Amino acid sequence: MPLLKSLLRLTAPMALLAGVLTWTLPARADGLSDLESFLRQTRQGRASFTQVVTPPRRDGEAVARGKTSSGSFEFLRPSRFRFHYVKPFEQLIVADGQTLWLYDADLNQATARRQQEVLGNTPAALIATASDLKGLSGLFTLANAPDADGQQWVLATPKARDGQLQSIRLGFRQGQLATLEMLDSFGQRSVMQFGALDTQSGFKPGHFAFQPPAGADVLRQ
Repeated sequence: MPLLKSLLRLTAPMALLAGVLTWTLPARADGLSDLESFLRQTRQGRASFTQVVTPPRRDGEAVARGKTSSGSFEFLRPSRFRFHYVKPFEQLIVADGQTLWLYDADLNQATARRQQEVLGNTPAALIATASDLKGLSGLFTLANAPDADGQQWVLATPKARDGQLQSIRLGFRQGQLATLEMLDSFGQRSVMQFGALDTQSGFKPGHFAFQPPAGADVLRQ
């Protein structure tokens, strides 16, 4: 799954609610202002997401076919988050502050990496772990992108040249994070649309901990 690859860089080329509360801010001048407000003011949150991954178009192919998945995203700054893929099959990405876990339920296999070594210039750094734009400036070149689809956009280009992620775009609608779009070096595009963001419901202690299920294969890298 491209987002998992973008987050982990493990073995293959890579890929953020009392009822549900829609968190909005007054209209901003540009996407960078929205991103700065999101990083500074949103310390925690949960939202549903739908992700469409479209591979590069092959020669003679009129339209590249996309694959759709869905699940939920939760985060607690500065270093904890969960991506829980539910459809079409279950996978879980958990950052507990020290270790980044990837769990595949079908395989009953868990992979662990040191979080500090893995996140770097990934989408997770942009939406879940950074606290302000200054904290991202060493990892990304950030710029406003043209407004489109009723959203204000930020283009984030990784400064590291050895990665396989070309660019990330973040779309904000009325101050709310709405879209995360990733393009890898092979031309594969992943677009994640977020539902309403709940920033009020708290997390119980240990929510971002992960314990491999009994009998799971555990790989540490």
